[in-house]
Amino acid sequence: MSTKVDRPSVTYHHARVTVVQRITPHMTRVTFSASSFGEVPAGPPDQYVKVFFPLEGQEEPQLPPPVAGDEVLSWYRTYLAMPDDTRPPMRTYTVRAHRPEQCEIDVDFVLHGDDGPASAWAGRATPGDRVAFVGPHGLYKVPDDTDWQLLVGDETALPAIGAILEGLSPSTRASVYVEIGDAGERQTFDTRGSVELHWILRGARPHGDALLDAVRTADLPGGAPYAWVSGEAGVVKLVRRHLVQERGVDKRAICFTGYWRHGVSEEAASRESIRKIESGETPADDD
Repeated sequence: MSTKVDRPSVTYHHARVTVVQRITPHMTRVTFSASSFGEVPAGPPDQYVKVFFPLEGQEEPQLPPPVAGDEVLSWYRTYLAMPDDTRPPMRTYTVRAHRPEQCEIDVDFVLHGDDGPASAWAGRATPGDRVAFVGPHGLYKVPDDTDWQLLVGDETALPAIGAILEGLSPSTRASVYVEIGDAGERQTFDTRGSVELHWILRGARPHGDALLDAVRTADLPGGAPYAWVSGEAGVVKLVRRHLVQERGVDKRAICFTGYWRHGVSEEAASRESIRKIESGETPADDD
């Protein structure tokens, strides 16, 4: 997810797994239940949460005390300073579906073995397992003068892309480009919008190369677009740069989020974000 440090208050949802369903060979959908989910207001379709997983031998994650407002950076420092044997792994995921009347949310996990704590946990998840959440927060916001939408991402962006597509109105046009490992990872979405969905197969190519080529050579509609671009941070940066420099898309009409960074854990990214904030640095504007 985004490597920036979030500013909203930190309060926890303590949740239990109720259903685990394999969606594709490498993606599983986990349904979580918590009474506090019923109090969460409806938000944009790309809402994301930070998920805290228990360490081996724990029934539930041990968490720093919740905080509010200006104390969020202090909370991050406290979390990152926890000893390795007590600090719960934290990863960021999209809310695939939210059913407040049932106090449930669905989260889709990309499975890549035991390479990361979230994938390892999700690959073994069973009803009754416990996690904690912070959030949700979202970024998707379409300007009123938009003629069509462009959605670009990899597997990690699929849950948000699916939620966006399922919420489109019949009058909305969307061009969608999603890079996946192989054809078995394709999904179907129930949408009322006019959607052109392009599945880009990665094959043996480096992550993102096929997606970049597809976007660069795409025959896109005319008019004013709203672009939503998410996935690996380096690829997102290059897609945004192409849209601005070569397509002439207004920067203000591009929502872009680095869901993950190749070779960098979320903890390392958070430490770097805190360092930049404390030193007064601002992210570079990639024209």
